[in-house]
Amino acid sequence: MTDDILPRCILFDLDGTLLDTAPDLHAALNQALGREGFESVPLENARPWISHGAPGMVRNALGGAEEHPAYDRVLDRMIEDYGRNLAVRTSLFKGMEQTLEKIEHRGLSWGIVTNKQSRFTEPLLKALNLLERASCVISGDTTKHKKPHPEPLLEACRQTAIKPRECFYVGDAEKDIRAGRHAGMRTLAAAYGYRSKSDNVADWLADGILTKPLDLLQWIPQLD
Repeated sequence: MTDDILPRCILFDLDGTLLDTAPDLHAALNQALGREGFESVPLENARPWISHGAPGMVRNALGGAEEHPAYDRVLDRMIEDYGRNLAVRTSLFKGMEQTLEKIEHRGLSWGIVTNKQSRFTEPLLKALNLLERASCVISGDTTKHKKPHPEPLLEACRQTAIKPRECFYVGDAEKDIRAGRHAGMRTLAAAYGYRSKSDNVADWLADGILTKPLDLLQWIPQLD
């Protein structure tokens, strides 16, 4: 894979990369915890858990064990509440709208590859007027395997008829970068996303690191 191949498609992870979904996920978690008699958790504590999905958020909130007797109840309540309130305070990260407009203006396509289930992904994107703009939306239940398996990214290539080497994949978790690399794509780590302080983004071996969404434009010279 050579750097002189110009990209035709930019693929994004969803939570923590394209969208700041933390406020609504955090609210749903605390709502579920409160209903089961547990104390709420601060947003800054919950943000790094989001890359592990709702199960990971609940597991960490309950001390890190799925064996906790309240785990299933809290998880079910969180998922139920989130499904009703998934676009209350969720928004594009600052600078992301400008980045998407630049991509679209140059005639490139962009899409989403997420482990989030389609029952949440599609209503959320529709509420934010993004569903029709995306060239493809690959959710956690679109393919047999989820990230870090490369299958979802290869499915995005199939749907857009674009080769992996002509794509960038942008994600805020190590599993995103691993999936992108195994799919044969160039990868960019979204360091502004939902990672813990102990995560060393450089260890993910991405082709580049973004400290903010607009940094993406530096990797696509023809967009400037």
